[in-house]
Amino acid sequence: MPRVVDNSAARRYEILTDGGDPAGFCTYTRRGDRVVFHELELAEGMEGRGLEGALVRGALEDIRARGLKVVPRCPYVLEYLERHLEFDGLRA
Repeated sequence: MPRVVDNSAARRYEILTDGGDPAGFCTYTRRGDRVVFHELELAEGMEGRGLEGALVRGALEDIRARGLKVVPRCPYVLEYLERHLEFDGLRA
């Protein structure tokens, strides 16, 4: 099962395969209590597996646990937030 990690040194959330290899990432910048998402990218050949949604969900769950807010500049993150109302209170 893929897992999502915050690679704060690279300023991105990453989704890792079962073997620990990066399958994709979403870049961000941190501004106080806000996390601004910029771009989501998957590794070649990883499309169509639901990894985008799993990556965003994992990142949003982490952000919620830290008591932070989200600024969705990435179109995919914005669309995800519009479809998943359980994260409605996270938008700054």
